[in-house]
Amino acid sequence: MGEYKKLWWLLGVVLAITFGILGWSGVEVYKQVPPIPEKVVTVSDRVLMTKEDILDGQTAWQSTGGMQVGSIWGHGSYQAPDWTSDWLHRELTAWLDLGAQQEYGVPFAQLSEDRQAILRAQLKTEYRRNTLDPKTGVVTVTDRRAQAMANTAEYYKKLYGDDPELKKTRSNFAMKDGTLPSAERRQDLTDFYFWTAWAAATERPNSHVTYTNNWPHEPLIDNKPSASNVIWSIASVVVLLAGIAFLVWGWAFLHREEPEPVAPKADPLSLGALTPSQRALGKYLFLVVALFVFQVLLGGFTAHYTVEGQTFYGIDVSQWFPYSLTRTWHLQTALFWIASGFLAAGLFLAPVINGGKDPKYQKLGVDVLFWALVVLVVGSYIGNFLAIKHIMPESLNFWLGHQGYEYLELGRVWQIVKFLGLAFWLLLMLRGMLPAFKKDGDKNLLALLAASTIAIGLFYGTGLFYGERTHITIMEYWRWWVVHLWVEGFFEVFATTALAFIFSSMGLVSKRGATIASLASASLFMLGGVPGTLHHLYFAGTTTPVMAIGASFSALEVVPLIVLGYEAWENWRLKARAPWMEAVRWPLMCFVAVAFWNMLGAGVFGFMVNPPISLYYIQGLNTTPVHAHAALFGVYGFLAIGFTLLVLRYVVPGFQFNEKVMRTGFWGLNLGLVLMIATSLLPIGIIQFHASVTEGMWYARSEEFMQQPILQTLRWVRTFGDMVFIVGAFAIFWQVVLGLAQSRGRKTGIAYGATAAAE
Repeated sequence: MGEYKKLWWLLGVVLAITFGILGWSGVEVYKQVPPIPEKVVTVSDRVLMTKEDILDGQTAWQSTGGMQVGSIWGHGSYQAPDWTSDWLHRELTAWLDLGAQQEYGVPFAQLSEDRQAILRAQLKTEYRRNTLDPKTGVVTVTDRRAQAMANTAEYYKKLYGDDPELKKTRSNFAMKDGTLPSAERRQDLTDFYFWTAWAAATERPNSHVTYTNNWPHEPLIDNKPSASNVIWSIASVVVLLAGIAFLVWGWAFLHREEPEPVAPKADPLSLGALTPSQRALGKYLFLVVALFVFQVLLGGFTAHYTVEGQTFYGIDVSQWFPYSLTRTWHLQTALFWIASGFLAAGLFLAPVINGGKDPKYQKLGVDVLFWALVVLVVGSYIGNFLAIKHIMPESLNFWLGHQGYEYLELGRVWQIVKFLGLAFWLLLMLRGMLPAFKKDGDKNLLALLAASTIAIGLFYGTGLFYGERTHITIMEYWRWWVVHLWVEGFFEVFATTALAFIFSSMGLVSKRGATIASLASASLFMLGGVPGTLHHLYFAGTTTPVMAIGASFSALEVVPLIVLGYEAWENWRLKARAPWMEAVRWPLMCFVAVAFWNMLGAGVFGFMVNPPISLYYIQGLNTTPVHAHAALFGVYGFLAIGFTLLVLRYVVPGFQFNEKVMRTGFWGLNLGLVLMIATSLLPIGIIQFHASVTEGMWYARSEEFMQQPILQTLRWVRTFGDMVFIVGAFAIFWQVVLGLAQSRGRKTGIAYGATAAAE
């Protein structure tokens, strides 16, 4: 450790405390989940549903694509309604109409304001009262409510079937006809939807808030932000300001400029011979850009469904490739190509770390991992297709088809294959890293790189800690360990450390400065990032302590992102450190873009949805994909592209970037992303936000609201940004293909140094 001892201790303490908090919160989540009743019965003791019926409904929902067809508790896709808020509002209005007819003989809308107020007061009392018997696990409802539930269920049975009465509605929701063909499964589905709405309307014992912290906003039963919501939202802003202040003070008093080393006359990474495993990385680079283009095209195709529903410019394609399937492939492909870019960067570095030579059988391992990746991609896509088409037997859907959970849609078998592939990548990386620890010199940066590599290899496995019939609140807890902690936490640390290692190996920055910066950054990222995972769970059936922790620490998560302009400048100025750096200018530009989008997409747009009071109204609106697109592609996408271009530069001796192609690619991607957000997603989200605050979440996601001409126009306008982005993606693809084609024309085994000298 030496002079870095304090920084290592700081990182260790941060990890111990933050994972302790996250673990304690997990215990709280398990203990306080909204109960699934053993039975739901009427006051006349008629059984309406059982616990098994509700869980069967959960698996039925998963089989349709789950979070790719609308959302539950605000988590999922955005074209169809949030089924929790939609069911709740439909059931409430059905109850009011039944009450008006039974008590006054007219529809609710025709009652006087006084009589309406009386019924609304009765409605609130009945729906917020918790009738769960803790001894028997039985929930009792009135006969009127049972009838309201039945009326609501009939609508859903028609919607998920092929009833011609609701064909236009299905189109507006981008649902295919016969989304759930089995009538029995549709009945189970309605039981599950009822339970999610019951949890959202029913107060916890000894509490004045519902199991979902009063989400969604529903004025009919006085579902509004709780006092804790407001308090911790204000606290999160204070924590953010305090975090920024302390970071600036710490930087001012503790930061010491490291003397810049004299840049070498030639690129040190270009002075050794390519190893066999490095030469084998070309196919990884092609896979990255091929999947990238496929994902971008799928994104444009899926976005078009939001305006035509079941057709693509008049061609009915929904029965074969419905919105739920193409959105699934769009998200999964993003994870595949981004992860592949990171894997390729790591495999390129392994021989560099190992003194310029491959460990035994390293090339074989690289080849095996590549083909395993291809099998994973193809197999999971086929499984998704067969599941959503309901060709696959129901019993195999979760295991081989579609889990139904956003970002973890692939079947469990394919999820296990992915985990094993990451573990195998970890093994290949450690085979190059471990021998380097035996050599003399400072190994602290290498130790941090190895630690982040281990975390990436193993933490994906947390997504295996739930099953097909696991309570959805518990599933959400583990899902966000993968989506937030694995991706936004450990990938961030790996990327920061890998770049520091590369730049120090190039002789552009001192190893000491790179080590200090990487250790300090890791502590900052983990401090907010680990407990900040909980900000995704405010309204997923958790309690106030979880909200408090998530709000406070997710604010700290934003702190280092706000000041990333300095990192962008540091990366930008590296290109002037030596003449040969011109050869890697475009990878550097990608890393500059990463810093910008980290600041804007993850920082500004991230905090936009972080405070509980903000997320209360905008969870599940188009403000969410604003953050998702700007952070996932803007940060991790550009990182993966930067890594791909950097590896391409070195595995193709003598390679030079085509300036015209790269300008088109780089600026096309950035401009396309800006247009997508500024002209479509963000304006739609802001309009929805107003509707959510004034009328309720159900209205902001309703067919009536979403089909307004202004929102239809804004969804069409997105086409311009999408087209610019697609042009940029094809340019990057073409640049990599040109480079790989150039490599095929050269003899294998050529040294970097010879081409560097020729240049």
